[in-house]
Amino acid sequence: VQENIERFFTRFVEEGKATVRLREPAVDVCLSKANASNLKNFLSAVRLAHQGTDTGALPLSALVPAKTSEVEKPKTKMIITSRRDYPLTKNFPYSLEHLQASYCKLARIDTRVLCLKKLRKLDLSHNHIKQLPATIGDLICLQELNLHDNHLESFSGALCNSTLQKSLQFLDLSQNKIKALPIQFCQLRELVNLKLDDNELIRLPFKIGQLDHLRFLSAARNKLPFLPSDFRKLCLENLDLFGNPFEQPNPLVPNIQLKIPLTLLECAARATVNYRIPYGCHLLPSHLCEDLEVAKTCQCRSACLSSFIQITVTMNLHHVAHTVVLVDNMGGTEAPIICYFCSLDCYSQFLDRYLQSNG
Repeated sequence: VQENIERFFTRFVEEGKATVRLREPAVDVCLSKANASNLKNFLSAVRLAHQGTDTGALPLSALVPAKTSEVEKPKTKMIITSRRDYPLTKNFPYSLEHLQASYCKLARIDTRVLCLKKLRKLDLSHNHIKQLPATIGDLICLQELNLHDNHLESFSGALCNSTLQKSLQFLDLSQNKIKALPIQFCQLRELVNLKLDDNELIRLPFKIGQLDHLRFLSAARNKLPFLPSDFRKLCLENLDLFGNPFEQPNPLVPNIQLKIPLTLLECAARATVNYRIPYGCHLLPSHLCEDLEVAKTCQCRSACLSSFIQITVTMNLHHVAHTVVLVDNMGGTEAPIICYFCSLDCYSQFLDRYLQSNG
């Protein structure tokens, strides 16, 4: 401990409690349930050792090994299910790996929770949380995050750029007020189970196909009119889209957004994607990089940006999921999905095939 003590916390030493903050490693050694007199002697010895006093001159008593029954094991799990039981004056144990704080009427996430660096599972369901702090991304071990039944209206893009990219596997955002998820959401590539039921979603993430570990997806009872084109890339075990107001697809009524001749921006974006040119803000203008993140893909595999033809077609959801919950009460398992075409020629080829297959 020589020259390694950052600070002593001795406010409650008379109650047998104290904390010694070390510099290296940067941890707090918490002492509790100690005899007040013995604790004072111990802290005095630690201070002297920190100052470089010879060990032979330290006022140390003979060491008596503690009994197994007297050693308190680090607490790894805490479950709180009422406001009455929520700790207001005591800190959460730093050793926690699983914390549930449900039905506590929390309006925000407690900053003390954000200091629990070993946390793997955080359940804050059935509260009144309206916003998520970006510092949740500092929980580097977090694998499961349950925010079911809160008052969330958004999910921050900053969270999607945090260390959650490498750790988060289960995310429950069901029964909130979320209308859309950010473009960056699909950077949470370790997600296996995603629950979005009972929100106000008008669209799913544009690049949802990037979630190649996703196996369970539920987005029932939202306001989805159709599915994004990237949805075809998913490989799910279970899919639930029941109760969405899906539009009737009509490939014969295209939304034509073609710009002729193509703008320089469109040409640059198409060339970058089609020729697989590496890009980043250090190589290309930032606005072009942002546009490339939402580039659409034609049926011919070419890219298109703001010049395209858009239609919706029917897709059987069994193409992307082994088990499909019925989309409606009529027993359907089909839903409309967006298709993009980079030119009239590509759309015409699709139209010929479509008309032939439908007589």
